[in-house]
Amino acid sequence: MKFLTFVVILIGWVFSLCLHEFSHAFVAYQGGDYTVKDKGYLTFNPLKYTHPVYSIILPLLFLVMGGIGLPGGAVYIERERLRGPRWETAVALAGPASNALLALILGLVLRLTPIAASSIGPGLAFLGLLQVSAVVLNLLPVPPFDGFGALEPYLPMEWRMKLAGTRGMLSWAVFLALSYIPFVGNVFWGLIFLLARTAGVPLLIAIQGLNQFMFWK
Repeated sequence: MKFLTFVVILIGWVFSLCLHEFSHAFVAYQGGDYTVKDKGYLTFNPLKYTHPVYSIILPLLFLVMGGIGLPGGAVYIERERLRGPRWETAVALAGPASNALLALILGLVLRLTPIAASSIGPGLAFLGLLQVSAVVLNLLPVPPFDGFGALEPYLPMEWRMKLAGTRGMLSWAVFLALSYIPFVGNVFWGLIFLLARTAGVPLLIAIQGLNQFMFWK
């Protein structure tokens, strides 16, 4: 049972990672950055989005920390090719939007079909919870998250240059805050649970999926 849940979540998460990064690339292509096609980003090949730190180390740490979905792909958009700041914002928000859509689809499936009571139900429910956590995490308005990417085009260039060097550091700062500051963690998870319930994800079954996924505990 635990192995099945682990496989369902792993395969589903890889798919959602590809969808997240494909969405960034697709909107960028529509906005004028046609190089994303030559780079192979308009595919669902996870190898095209792989970065040793952002694709492997950080996502695993966030998952082990407690089931936080961190899309870890790397899509390099040539922003100067986009047709204005609105397209930059659209590109940034496209990834979280794909996670939100997937969460809604999983919520509908779990709510309207008997699959929640099946052996793969816990895995799908936890996968839905992961999608919601990915949305909340990625919309944080600090680098390197997509929420900051949506705001960045409207910031003074001086600010953008100063913040550019803090991307890696702020990732770890968020990680530590969620782990060791109870108030921050409570607000974060409270919002995730609220949104997950709204999307139709059964929380008790999702927690069961989390426990089965983390078989090493």
